[in-house]
Amino acid sequence: MTKPLWRRIADFPLVALAIALLAVVGTTSGFGWLVEQIPDITNQDAIRPFKVIALIALLLIVYKLAVRHLGEEPHDDLPWHRAPRELALGTLLAFGLFSAIVAIAAVLGSYRIVGWGGGEDFVMILFVAGFAAGFVEELMFRGVLFRWLEDFGGSWFALAVTSGLFGFAHIGNDNATWLSSLAIALEAGILLGGAYMVTRSLWFAIGIHFGWNVTQGFIWDVPVSGNDVDGMVEAQLRGNELLSGGAFGLEASVIAMVLATAVGIYFVWLAVQRGEIVRPWWVRRRVARIAVAAAT
Repeated sequence: MTKPLWRRIADFPLVALAIALLAVVGTTSGFGWLVEQIPDITNQDAIRPFKVIALIALLLIVYKLAVRHLGEEPHDDLPWHRAPRELALGTLLAFGLFSAIVAIAAVLGSYRIVGWGGGEDFVMILFVAGFAAGFVEELMFRGVLFRWLEDFGGSWFALAVTSGLFGFAHIGNDNATWLSSLAIALEAGILLGGAYMVTRSLWFAIGIHFGWNVTQGFIWDVPVSGNDVDGMVEAQLRGNELLSGGAFGLEASVIAMVLATAVGIYFVWLAVQRGEIVRPWWVRRRVARIAVAAAT
């Protein structure tokens, strides 16, 4: 049965991308506006976890009811049954990966623990840098942008564009430089994009993003993407900024770029081996027309 014209237009990858972006950005912005209308009569730090949980719940509803049904081949990138295992694996991988980065920096003299920290930013790191950034940014960059850019231009196009956009999105952070944005594009863009490509699920990437931020900020007291935090220990970054990342943190170091990018490239290689690479929309159409012609 032929789809109606309006549905064929809506299912075109770039149109589906625009609709999904509108849904996710509109929901996030609308929630932010609504929260601002609440009288400031409570301790904002105390209610921050509830705001984050409410936003994630709202975005999940919007995704499940609308976003996942878009496109020519709708599929659910947030399947409930895969969440526990993939979130745990992603978090553990990120903990091990960033701890390895810290260990190498310490051996090279660029990272040193000087005492115990106050851990006063635990709630902020866990809920804002962890849950909120992990879920919202992965839904936006991998669940929306990567998914439909890939549907349009293929896997390599989507990986390149979303990696660049992800790096550029951090240029406004505290202590950010063009080098730090390039580092984010390479290490995080390829790592998280590769995690999505190899699993075709957002949960693994969300777990990595969550674990990465919480590990570097709360456990090792390293600035989270340029934002200074108070972790469990008190640590100092020193020496050559190519090794320490400077004020932005270890994410901007050559160490992180090499290790995290290498893991990301491994994920991409696995995706290739598993046949998860998507060809551009126009190539798929041409192949389909040839197949139909050959069958008649």
